[in-house]
Amino acid sequence: MKQYLLAINQPDGPPPPSLDMEKVIADANAVIREMKAAGAWVFNGALHPATTATVVRLDAGEMLITDGPYAEGKEHIGGLAVIKAPDLDVALEWGRKLARAIPLPIEVRPFQEEAEA
Repeated sequence: MKQYLLAINQPDGPPPPSLDMEKVIADANAVIREMKAAGAWVFNGALHPATTATVVRLDAGEMLITDGPYAEGKEHIGGLAVIKAPDLDVALEWGRKLARAIPLPIEVRPFQEEAEA
């Protein structure tokens, strides 16, 4: 089975006051439990804000380490789930379930298989 990344695209800053975070967390945890029960779940986790990121890059033979996210943007990955699915249609269904639970965009992306890498 192929593995897929479900990336949660979160806006920078605190959640809007209208968002009931306790409900969002409960709903997201319910989807994760469903993934586990279905045998689709591989891994999931929430990330600290992008401001906590450190970027390591090679530049002209020197290793540079800088604070902050790699890309300046108004959204960053706030969390992720890695799932197993037989095809993209099934992975997209999990993405839809997660988007219903977490009212944020969910990017569904397949991992490269070893022969593709």
